[in-house]
Amino acid sequence: MLKSVTESFAKMIHGLKVGHLTDLVLQRSKRMILDTLGVGILGTSTQVFYKVSEYSKIYSSNTTSTVWGQPDLRLPPTYAAFVNGVAIHSMDFDDTWHPATHPSGAVLPVLMALSEALPPSPKYSGLDLLLAFNIGIEVQGRLLHFSKEANDIPKRFHPPSVVGTLGSAAAASKFLGLSMTKCQEALAIAVSHAGAPMANAATQTKPLHIGNAARHGMEAAFLAMLGLQGNKKVLDTKTGFGAFYANYAPNVLPNLDSHTWLLDQQDVAFKRFPAHLATHWVADAAASMRKHLVTDRVQLPVDHIVKIVLRIPDVPYINRPFPDSEHEARHSLQYVACASLLDGGIITPSFNKHQISRPQVRELLSKVELEHPLDNLPSFNTLYCEISVTLNDGVTFTERSDTFYGHWRNPLSQKDLEEKFRANASRVLTCDRVERLIKMVGNLEDLEDCSGLTVLLKGSSPLKMVSESI
Repeated sequence: MLKSVTESFAKMIHGLKVGHLTDLVLQRSKRMILDTLGVGILGTSTQVFYKVSEYSKIYSSNTTSTVWGQPDLRLPPTYAAFVNGVAIHSMDFDDTWHPATHPSGAVLPVLMALSEALPPSPKYSGLDLLLAFNIGIEVQGRLLHFSKEANDIPKRFHPPSVVGTLGSAAAASKFLGLSMTKCQEALAIAVSHAGAPMANAATQTKPLHIGNAARHGMEAAFLAMLGLQGNKKVLDTKTGFGAFYANYAPNVLPNLDSHTWLLDQQDVAFKRFPAHLATHWVADAAASMRKHLVTDRVQLPVDHIVKIVLRIPDVPYINRPFPDSEHEARHSLQYVACASLLDGGIITPSFNKHQISRPQVRELLSKVELEHPLDNLPSFNTLYCEISVTLNDGVTFTERSDTFYGHWRNPLSQKDLEEKFRANASRVLTCDRVERLIKMVGNLEDLEDCSGLTVLLKGSSPLKMVSESI
């Protein structure tokens, strides 16, 4: 008989084996890994990545790990995980799950760093990596399902900084082969590393939430391995993990014989452009609106538009009427709607400073009004976007998006996921490395030594200062 929720988590982490992985979980998690590598590689070309890389250079260690896309930069494993985690979230391009979190970015950098840093014997296989990765994902999902509050788009804190830290600790604990007791200690230590307020959303600091989750989770596992002790019931109490959620109601996990993976039950969302997930409904609805407004004309008739109404959930931190920076624009429902109407779609360069500040964009922004229908709840699983555009002749057109392409209900095809990876990774890596990575991740369960991935991730050009957007 298990004595606590925390103990049941530790038992799951320690007890799950490769044989527990299902074909669907393997398929979905490989897609997540490929997408996360791509957005992380792309993110190495941002200013926020450059800044945290410079910061991390002040630390030295005899054991170092690869910084993705940077052949001349290696860091201690915890800081390699940190900067690679920051890169993954630096453009808000990483995967999203429900209840709301970005699950992969806090876990994958940890395992990639450890695969290099640990002794070469025994080798860690691709299946070892997949198992630890999925345990890190599973822990996050299980914790989120203990709270009704977690079903909504967050208001107080950024979930990856909380559940991601514990997912990182769980994945590292599994990869390091910690005992059940030490897995339990690692979770307790990780809780004291967790948390970041939503006030830093839409700033350069937000990507640090993912990087810190990766680093702190790995540190928690290392500290537990060294004998540091914490509260053995940290997941059971309101003063433990329950401090993050007002309605936290944990349950003991089922026995391993009846274990089912949450990833088996629900896929993740992969983004087609780098911005907050809710903006993808807005972009989808705005793209449908274009057919009413741009017919025989080459350009959108901005002067003929009197009013744009967005009917969306009430989520204050993505209500940014006049964004002034790349990071604000990525968290602005208004900007994504206007840029979609004007340009016919959103792409990576849409968040360049000169794109945000265009006079036509600012004029359209001044015409946007928000409405919050009572049935449009702030949940990534149920929200919708309805857009209405009124012209100066009094005619109003309305379009609605209930599910965008890339959502877990309408997932990206494997072809489109690979094309996204190519577009992202080829900005930093050679085409040959890009294609070899696609093939290697696609056959990850057959890989004898998963550290081979890091050889391809090193890139071929030195770290350099780049513009904030590309």
